[in-house]
Amino acid sequence: MNPHDTPANTPEPALPAPEEIAPAREALERTLAELDRILLGRHELHRLVLAGILARGHILLEGLPGLGKTALVKAVGDVLQLDFKRVQFTPDLMPGDILGAHILQTAADGRREMVFQPGPVFCNILLADEINRASPKTQSAMLETMQERSVTLLGATRPLPDPFFVLASQNPIELEGTYPLPEAQLDRFLFRVLVGDLDTETMTDILATRRHGEPPRAEWRMPVETLRLCFDAVSRIVLPRPVAAWIARLVAASHPDAPTAPEDVRKYVRYGASPRAAIAMAEAARAVALLDGRPSVGFDDVRSVAVPVLNHRLIPSYQARLDHRTPASLAESLLSSVSESGLDLPDSVRVG
Repeated sequence: MNPHDTPANTPEPALPAPEEIAPAREALERTLAELDRILLGRHELHRLVLAGILARGHILLEGLPGLGKTALVKAVGDVLQLDFKRVQFTPDLMPGDILGAHILQTAADGRREMVFQPGPVFCNILLADEINRASPKTQSAMLETMQERSVTLLGATRPLPDPFFVLASQNPIELEGTYPLPEAQLDRFLFRVLVGDLDTETMTDILATRRHGEPPRAEWRMPVETLRLCFDAVSRIVLPRPVAAWIARLVAASHPDAPTAPEDVRKYVRYGASPRAAIAMAEAARAVALLDGRPSVGFDDVRSVAVPVLNHRLIPSYQARLDHRTPASLAESLLSSVSESGLDLPDSVRVG
């Protein structure tokens, strides 16, 4: 390599051919259709969760009880044929209840030895239900599993199954007896997805076709080798340098002391997003591009994932709470204020 070469003039990787990504896209379309059949009225949520899984990220689902968060995770595990386990987080839950523990057992020859009994975290999809009800000690035990995808006990490190995802839920209104997740824990979630209410038409369909609201079982499941093919296809989606530069500008402008920070960020944001947010945005945008069958990431792909990537990483100020500004609305303001071209053009001449 020429010593004068820089990353800026390094040629971009070649685009994958359409026939290389077509099989993955077809399987993903069928997966989305199956999820839409099982759980009605949640197409955009299904698409976002599937994009998060393709990006190999963890997802935090936030919404009121009874909105189908647990049913969604079960359906995803069923359709993708991934080992699924659920843990109901409570204040008395201990780290060993999740990670596993060593138990003293007597061998056939009479010797007594410590034998490791794996906890529920040894699975492909772990549903951490009401994760904010666990104590900080138990929450911190999740950090290594989410970041390193391994468990270390008594000096021995054991890898978790591949793939491994944490899909956690929390109730935004019940705050008594809860322990809000610290920023270091929140930052390990790729997305924070707000699960809203169903419309009346969807609710009518559920009442008319689903006894007790129970969703039907999956009729089609993705073969394991096809899921591996999808992961490989995501890794080959190209992120053009102009799109990467826009992601970098968005994250840089999320800090109130940055010279490029828009007015809303300066006024309402206390701390901005970390570099992990930029990486998350890029990987999630690659997944969205694959879902649409495109070999490269566009600006619209970034725009479609930016809010769920940023809305738990922008720490609002006290003034934001007084003015009822949410992290999601601040992320939307950031998207509309930071130019895709990198030029500070007047609003009247910007291309939408």
